[in-house]
Amino acid sequence: MKVTKEKVENSQAYLTIEMEPAEMEAGMQDAYRKLVQKANIPGFRKGKAPRAIVERTLGRGRLLEEAIDSVIPKAYEQALKEQEIEPYAQPSLEITQAEPMIFKAVVPLAPSVTLGDYKSIRLKPEVEKIKDDNINAVIEELRHQHATWEPVERPVEYNDMAIIDINSESDDKPLVQRAGSQYLVTKDSVSPAPGFAEQIVGMKKDETREFDLTFPEDYPGKQLAGKKAHFKVTLQEVKEEKLPELNDAFVTQVSKDFKDLKALREEVAKTLKLRAEERARMDHEEKVINTAVEQSKIEYPPVIIDYEINRIINDQAQQLQATGQGMDEYLRSINKTPEQLQEELRPVAVRNVNASLVLSKIAEEEKIEVSDEEIRTGISNMVRGISDDKKDEMLKILDTPQNRQSIMQTIKTRKTIQRLTDIAKNTEKTVKKSTKEKKEEEK
Repeated sequence: MKVTKEKVENSQAYLTIEMEPAEMEAGMQDAYRKLVQKANIPGFRKGKAPRAIVERTLGRGRLLEEAIDSVIPKAYEQALKEQEIEPYAQPSLEITQAEPMIFKAVVPLAPSVTLGDYKSIRLKPEVEKIKDDNINAVIEELRHQHATWEPVERPVEYNDMAIIDINSESDDKPLVQRAGSQYLVTKDSVSPAPGFAEQIVGMKKDETREFDLTFPEDYPGKQLAGKKAHFKVTLQEVKEEKLPELNDAFVTQVSKDFKDLKALREEVAKTLKLRAEERARMDHEEKVINTAVEQSKIEYPPVIIDYEINRIINDQAQQLQATGQGMDEYLRSINKTPEQLQEELRPVAVRNVNASLVLSKIAEEEKIEVSDEEIRTGISNMVRGISDDKKDEMLKILDTPQNRQSIMQTIKTRKTIQRLTDIAKNTEKTVKKSTKEKKEEEK
């Protein structure tokens, strides 16, 4: 066997492997021994037909196919040892010549990360200040949630609740057929069709209107995109929203835990502040990680991105399955093919892979470890809130080597992000001074 390393590019080794005729003959003989035990050859018991008869009956191509399935994996493994290559993932193999047998292997190599001066990153979290307008907006939303709808004797206006009978069809097929349906008339509504709300504004009680609407070409429902629909609508009743007054009675409607409006506003302010701090924390982490990634030199084989795309799609499929929806149905609803979804996810996968590799390298650099106690605590947190009768079963599932490894990796990533953000905020007591800071001190 002759092995040639053509090049190393994009974290992939390109090999050309040429088999000796004797090696392929040995493979053909092994293939014959396997096939003769399974093949039904007229005039011979299983395992007794000569090779020439087997080749004539099954075809030489069938033996060659069986031989290739056996010979190529062995030859590939031998080539890796000879070239001292450690593969990171499964190779891409291509047979370029049958006799003598020559095939090419593209071998993914382990990613390499050269970190930048991540200790020089200096970024502070930016927490949005909570203003009276923010609190008032939440209070107003609570008023809408506790509003009542009262009948009025006037034409329909935007933001009314219209009680309507609706009959519609498209391409001579029923589209929407409802009686006594409650319809909130809003300007941006696209249900049951874009422009429907505009058509019924101004209608009076017991009035009937007929009109046509054309669905836009980019309408999410592919079966209706670009098609015309005819609507017949009869207005039964108009209801107007009546908001509760801002007083103590309204406060007790929201929750009996609050004695007056001041207490409610204080709680809303507290909740908004916590949300703002959480958003700031997440935004800060993302900015710090992105900066560390931008500083670094990262190389990895393209197949890693494909793996990440598949992981994301599999996670989506599991979430959809939990809601009773399949991936095919989801793709139809967003009007995309599997290939389009994969390409749409590619930038996300690239960001995920880059961040994961850099954080892993920083964890190595910072010597971040995870103790058994931290893993046990992590498992305990995951079963918190589960009923006692199911908790033991869940603990057994989580406390396996594979799941413990996954939990350990999650905790290590979290600790690494914490270390990195502490460095950026300059609050990490053990932070070594950055190269830039050392130079400034030397000056």
